[in-house]
Amino acid sequence: MPKFYSSILLLLVFTNFSLYSQKKTLQAKSTAENIAIDGKINEESWKTAPIATDFIMYEPDNGKPISENKKTEVKVLYDNTAVYISAILYDDEPDKISRELTNRDNFGISDNFSVSINGNNDGQQDFRFFVSAAGVQMDCLATEDLEDFNWDAIWDSEVSITNFGWVVEMKIPYAALRFSKAAKQTWGLNFKRNIKRDAQDQSYTWNFVDTKISSIITQEGILEGIENIKTPTRLFLIPYTSAYYQQDDYASDKTLKAGMDIKYGINDAFTLDAILVPDFGQTKFDNAILNLEPFEQQFDENRAFFTEATDLFSKGNLFYSRRIGGAPTTEPTTEVNEVVTEYPSSTDLLNAVKVSGRTEKGLGIGFLNAITEKTYATIQDTISGATRKEVIEPLTNYNVLVLDQRFNQNSSVTLVNTNTIRNGDFRDANVSALLFDLNTKANTYKLSGDFKYSSINELEDYDGFKTQLSFAKTSGKYRYLFSGKYLSENYDINDLGIIFVNNYHAGYAEMTYRIINPTKVFNSFKINQNINVDIQNTTGKTQETWYKAVMTATTLKNHYIEGLFQVNPVDRYDFYEPRVNGRYVYIPKSIIGYAQFYSNDNRPFHYEVELTTEKFDEENRNTYKLFGGIKYRFNDKLSLSYNFQYTRKVNDRGWVDFDNDDIIFAERNREIAEHYFTGKYSINNKMTFNLIARYYWSYAENHEFFTLQDDGHLTPNPSYSENKNRNFNSWNLDFSYSWWFAPGSEISVLYRNYALESTNLVEKNTHTNLSNVFDTNLTNILSVSIRYYIDYNSLKK
Repeated sequence: MPKFYSSILLLLVFTNFSLYSQKKTLQAKSTAENIAIDGKINEESWKTAPIATDFIMYEPDNGKPISENKKTEVKVLYDNTAVYISAILYDDEPDKISRELTNRDNFGISDNFSVSINGNNDGQQDFRFFVSAAGVQMDCLATEDLEDFNWDAIWDSEVSITNFGWVVEMKIPYAALRFSKAAKQTWGLNFKRNIKRDAQDQSYTWNFVDTKISSIITQEGILEGIENIKTPTRLFLIPYTSAYYQQDDYASDKTLKAGMDIKYGINDAFTLDAILVPDFGQTKFDNAILNLEPFEQQFDENRAFFTEATDLFSKGNLFYSRRIGGAPTTEPTTEVNEVVTEYPSSTDLLNAVKVSGRTEKGLGIGFLNAITEKTYATIQDTISGATRKEVIEPLTNYNVLVLDQRFNQNSSVTLVNTNTIRNGDFRDANVSALLFDLNTKANTYKLSGDFKYSSINELEDYDGFKTQLSFAKTSGKYRYLFSGKYLSENYDINDLGIIFVNNYHAGYAEMTYRIINPTKVFNSFKINQNINVDIQNTTGKTQETWYKAVMTATTLKNHYIEGLFQVNPVDRYDFYEPRVNGRYVYIPKSIIGYAQFYSNDNRPFHYEVELTTEKFDEENRNTYKLFGGIKYRFNDKLSLSYNFQYTRKVNDRGWVDFDNDDIIFAERNREIAEHYFTGKYSINNKMTFNLIARYYWSYAENHEFFTLQDDGHLTPNPSYSENKNRNFNSWNLDFSYSWWFAPGSEISVLYRNYALESTNLVEKNTHTNLSNVFDTNLTNILSVSIRYYIDYNSLKK
């Protein structure tokens, strides 16, 4: 009997493994019936369409079959214009279905259903379409490295809540997809269902996705049956008009703008996007800070054109889109009796165009071009009062070209080139890169690397390079990574990219352990240990050396926990803080501890806490950080949140000035406090009010000055007495209304006010600081923008 039962058990295990490892296939059914997208799925065509069912858990208990009371059934129809998807999502607790109303592309706390479609079935790129139980749409372009939710397609969906669960109906036009010209189509396909409950998040996929394997797209099922379809002309026009009223303490101004975005499908694979007379007046504000670092502040990109469908342009990390339309790159020359009275903080973008896509054979091509306007500074003679203008940024052309060849469904070789050409005798730059990412057929090991070369043309031309090689085990409970890189002294990508540190070589090693299925304590658990060493090339001195251990876990009650311990065991040297090439400053050993608790955000009340401390091997030199946040969801329409971050640096040391040939450092105390308040009220899944308010305050109070020595150490300088203290306040408020009144078409109203105050008089009273920032030149802007989406095919009809 034991042998008999053992044989049966082995047979069941083998059968179960075989079923999960094989790709499922679903047949799409042709229909000539008019399918109404109403969430009812009562047309005759649906009744005889094949069913995709038997979903399997993706997280947290990977591989577990879906329970009968959460059974999910999906069907696919198609006609000459679109593919139609219906899903019945059974739920034995329909009153517990989460359905928070949010903005488009914001999941919120809501159950959702999604379909992933790979029209070329090449394991390279998915078009993913999500619908929440509240009817909110989310969509993205997905590769193994990135889900780009800035990409927005035009498609239709409707949901209905029933006494047995909920129902989804979707219509995805062929214009929103990319596929071959074959008479018989074979698409990569997967469906996913996410269930949110107070106790636990669960997600299920139709075709089993093994979490032990890092690649997801290659684990999709197959959609067959679609025949003799043609892609329509993909031409979309999005004209817009905007009106602005701006007022501050000195003047008021009215502005009216109009322009157009164009999207054109050059062929089945490639799309052209262009902006004519761009308007970015309603993009999210930048978080201004008191920046005492030797590097510029890096800002997020909030302009839709530079965030949508840009996965190709991110290859190699050579493209920092905020360079386009960013700050001027030169300073005006002034005489003894001249002062600069006007220096624009940005340059104007004249137009931009990009072409991107991927062929059936896996060749991805991306090309981006943008032109910015000539920009002037105004200079005044302090004696005569006469003014003159000087060019601080000429007419500039920016180009990015990417060729990305993918093969074996999981590997790629990429060529990238960025080019910046400034008119006249200004600096030009060219950067090229060769990248490779090679994975074994089973997605268990990866070899990756790059070689990048930069060439700068200015008064004294210079070239530089960077190279890196990495090898990693990418599957299973135990994974590891070994990496080495070298950056030459003159490697510089900052004309169209961003880099802070060069002229060093480094080695990095990482080992991780993770659980694949839940235990009695955790839904997920991961430990990461890594070691890093950075050595400066010229001197052989250590820039960075650390050992770091990180633990992350999700409890059975869906709370997230993270802890970190880091040791910087040797003395280090900073080659950038002195602001003089070839000089460096000593940084002592230190120990860092970090802890985070993030409560289950499926519950109406959610909170999070983060604590960080760093202790230096120097008397009374410490850094403390505290982050806290609370969010309350009153109902599915209204939610409010507040986040607070506080940093205190005791006896911090940093550069403050040059005194003849001396480099002056200061020992100082610093405090940083940032308050962030957000609110959301959704009338329905098309109309939303949003509120964002941010107040930031920081000071740096110097109490002792030093002179930097040639060996990197500091000696007291009692003779230096300049006031180099800093006190900085920043206030921003955005209150907006958004209405998606038609597919792809939006009316948005924004009220914005903001103010900045910066002084060398330290003020530690919060009330006084707030009064000071509001007593400065507070700017108020009211704007209304209308964008209307025109589909050439609809216009033709």
